[in-house]
Amino acid sequence: MANEMNKSKIRFIDLFAGVGGIRLGFEQAAKEFGFETECVLTSEIKPHAIKILKQNHPDEVIHGDITKIQSSEIPDFDFLFGGFPCQSFSAAGKRLGFMDTRGTMFFEIERILKHKRPFGFILENVEGLINHDKIDKKAPIGRTLSTIMNHLAEVGYKTEWKLFNSKNFGLAQERKRIYIVGTKFDTVNLDGFKEKTAVLSEILEQGQPTVKSKFVDLLLSHYSIEQLYGKSIKDKRGGINNIHSWDIELKGTVSKEQKKLLNQLFKERRKKKWAEEFGIDWMDGMPLTIHQIRTFNSHNDLEKQLEDLVKKGYLKKEHPKRIVKERNLLGEISTSRQQDMNLPLGYNIVSGKLSFEVNKVLSPNDIAPALVAMDMKKIFVADNSGLQTLTLRGGLRPFCYPENFKFDIDLDEGYDLLGNTVTVPVVKAVSERILQIWNNSKTPKQIIGESSSITISETNNCQIEITA
Repeated sequence: MANEMNKSKIRFIDLFAGVGGIRLGFEQAAKEFGFETECVLTSEIKPHAIKILKQNHPDEVIHGDITKIQSSEIPDFDFLFGGFPCQSFSAAGKRLGFMDTRGTMFFEIERILKHKRPFGFILENVEGLINHDKIDKKAPIGRTLSTIMNHLAEVGYKTEWKLFNSKNFGLAQERKRIYIVGTKFDTVNLDGFKEKTAVLSEILEQGQPTVKSKFVDLLLSHYSIEQLYGKSIKDKRGGINNIHSWDIELKGTVSKEQKKLLNQLFKERRKKKWAEEFGIDWMDGMPLTIHQIRTFNSHNDLEKQLEDLVKKGYLKKEHPKRIVKERNLLGEISTSRQQDMNLPLGYNIVSGKLSFEVNKVLSPNDIAPALVAMDMKKIFVADNSGLQTLTLRGGLRPFCYPENFKFDIDLDEGYDLLGNTVTVPVVKAVSERILQIWNNSKTPKQIIGESSSITISETNNCQIEITA
């Protein structure tokens, strides 16, 4: 059990540590309260995350799989941090939750809390955890989060959760994450944080080498740098902020009539009436026959125009798809979409969301979308008269990692780590609330002044000032 007497030094363990973002935010908050901190155990299994942990904490031993570490082998500590695996609950994954072995990692946290009985904990996960496995649509949360909260209460903790968007904490990034916090003595208040904002121009690196490629050259031959601000480049819907492959003639010249035809087909193929004609379940993006296309485009050379677009690669010919259910050897049923060869061939758009070298050009006057590992290499920023990919340092800044944070790693591995990390100021703000409870619970005197009243005021550079 943690030593309750030495309140000026806080010991913690960092599970599923990633690059250590949760501990960093907590350490920043603890330092401003006047508390020393000591990490007594770090657990992480991803090799390139371990590289970064060793770069920033060279004197610490990084342990591997937490399931291989007995609770009795863990030193006493005061706080547990855990950004437990999120793929099981993420919209980007299969959302299997506790059915996925990664989803069971929460129970490793429960095991350690039950045995070690620390003062409190900070857990972090994706937004999808909130409604995961929701059976009753009227319920505020799904069964997975409900199970987590119930288990934490049964272990003896007063627990609270809240969804935070990083853009409200002075970060130039739209990033929603759920935080679950608790202590043995009091419920942590997660309401009333003062909002502040930032834009990318305040943090982006400039003067970096720009990208020279056929794709980028095509973009810049059709649009100015300013016209590209905030634009996505994908053959998907996206309104006025979307550029399609045919807008830059990526696969060959496109006439005005063909652009009109592509834009019409792009919109019409989403209508449910076509699925009803085929007698199949609707899907977003149906292939349409030439007879169906003639109902909204009366061009005399329609078939010639369509076949030319197929030849150039803007369109493909395929059969409409039916939902097919299959049972595996374990008796589990899965569903997929498969072409029905008995239905007529139609024309469909070829490319999708991440088909091109550049997926999005960030606007310096706005914030970044949630940065995720799978598409960070396709996010570009303007630099003078050209475009550049996000550097690793530029990628760290929307998460508000300090400039002295070491991140010497391969670009792709760095993107992978950034896409799964936390935003430091959010952790820091949450940590301040939990440290107020820690501070008020210690005896015999206050560390900060003579009063237990603490005022928190925010600045504009990812820092929070503490005054007594």
